[in-house]
Amino acid sequence: MGYSNTLVSYIERAKRPPTSKFAVKADEVFETAGTFYELWRRYSRASLLEGFPEFAEAEARCRRLRTFELSVMPGLFQTPAYATGLALAAVQRGSITQDQADERVAFLAHRQRLLERTSAPVIHAVMDQSCLVRPVGGREVMLEQLDYLEALSRRPHITIQVAPFSLAEHVPFTMPIVLLTLPDHTVFGYAESQARGHLERGREAVAAWERDYDQLQVESLSKVASLAMIRAVRKELE
Repeated sequence: MGYSNTLVSYIERAKRPPTSKFAVKADEVFETAGTFYELWRRYSRASLLEGFPEFAEAEARCRRLRTFELSVMPGLFQTPAYATGLALAAVQRGSITQDQADERVAFLAHRQRLLERTSAPVIHAVMDQSCLVRPVGGREVMLEQLDYLEALSRRPHITIQVAPFSLAEHVPFTMPIVLLTLPDHTVFGYAESQARGHLERGREAVAAWERDYDQLQVESLSKVASLAMIRAVRKELE
């Protein structure tokens, strides 16, 4: 693994905490396909919002994912530079440490493997127009992010729509939400406040979210019009 016997012994005896790099290397050496990384993730939750680890576990198992995002790109769609920009801003505000920022970015990269799976879930993302025009990370980062967004939109299992500013008060959600459909057809909802995340399991509440999401899909720009807007924003940046 490239680590000393002493360090491995300390970690085995809980005298030293493991790092994400240690977990990734263990998975590589023992060919355990992410098991050590998952154990490390469950152990090290300091950098994640309360309630988010539970959501991430459900996300990893989902067969369908519907998301609405305000202000910033959906996490699964963020480039490394874009995600790093958001994490570093949190460090500058004093919300998290640099180590925690690194953990957030590494964990996001781990989650994004979902998009590359042979049995990747069907994903429908509606993004508020502000996600496209907020210059996270600066001009070059946004150019790369918009290019990546366009590339994702070409994948057969991913649908991207933009909710334009003209929808105004008709946007049904005042915060980002996610709807996850699991293999047993159970549907969970997930939303975040500034302090914590919440996984919603109540049937009536989730059904109400689904109705609102269906209406949002109808009222947002079509796939073609959404792609045109993404390209127009990119052209303005150029």
